[in-house]
Amino acid sequence: MLSPLFIDTFLLDYHLGHVILLGFVVSLLAAAPLKSQKVIASIVAGFGTIFLVAPYTTMPQVYILAGIPMILIGALLWTMAGN
Repeated sequence: MLSPLFIDTFLLDYHLGHVILLGFVVSLLAAAPLKSQKVIASIVAGFGTIFLVAPYTTMPQVYILAGIPMILIGALLWTMAGN
């Protein structure tokens, strides 16, 4: 059985930016079989918004600033998606 101390030392290496990034990758992998550009675009723009509104004290500024291009890329993908 794992001790609680092991779990704490494992989780201390990660912050909110890592958790949101993991959710982003898992969401993209889950949406890939749908082959819908609008779904992918909404995921990218949605997670860009989540990165922007996340508290800046819980993760480095690189993750927060990555939200701006993600929103722009999501909007471009939505615009270029076919009907």
